[in-house]
Amino acid sequence: MIPDARTQATVLQAASVCLQYPDDGVLATLPLVRRAVDSLPPGVPRERLAAFLDHAQAVAPGELCRHYVSVFDTRRRCCLYLTWWTDGETRRRGAALAALKARYRAAGMGWDSPELPDFLPAVLEYAATADLADGLALLQEHRAGIELLRLALLDADTPYAAAVEAVCALLPGPSPADVAAAKALARNGPPREQVGLDLLPFPTARTPTGAPR
Repeated sequence: MIPDARTQATVLQAASVCLQYPDDGVLATLPLVRRAVDSLPPGVPRERLAAFLDHAQAVAPGELCRHYVSVFDTRRRCCLYLTWWTDGETRRRGAALAALKARYRAAGMGWDSPELPDFLPAVLEYAATADLADGLALLQEHRAGIELLRLALLDADTPYAAAVEAVCALLPGPSPADVAAAKALARNGPPREQVGLDLLPFPTARTPTGAPR
């Protein structure tokens, strides 16, 4: 059964917070996120988000911060920037980012953050608070990259995989079981030299001071 709009928005908002760098502001928000997740109907999104929140509550904040950096800032295959998966570090990516900002503005969501607009938590925030239908469509447009990210996080054995699994559970159809199947989702996308884990350059490192920043 397709979740109702309120459930979808709650899952997306919760996942957005969970996938941000766990600074003091994010950590202070987690109890509110827990209450929202506990109010969700039974299902994969609730179970996976609860699993991540259990982990975040059980470890020291400094350890959670170090783990976040080790996963997202040092592993090419764990990139949270959606257009990186489709366009790599190319001029085409700049156009894609500009189009994404315009899409946000059209929905009444301003963009004055120094964070890139394709940062997955920002996209989730857009879907949850500005335009649910277009936000879900945007996530589906980037389904291949999100599924590759999910598989990479599972391979890294990180609790952050659970938050991405919760997002994927809202998208139509089953998630691909392996990298080959996930890459097949991109066959009608950009040219092959701009798609794929082994062909894209390492994303520019960032300083994790909280995101979106």
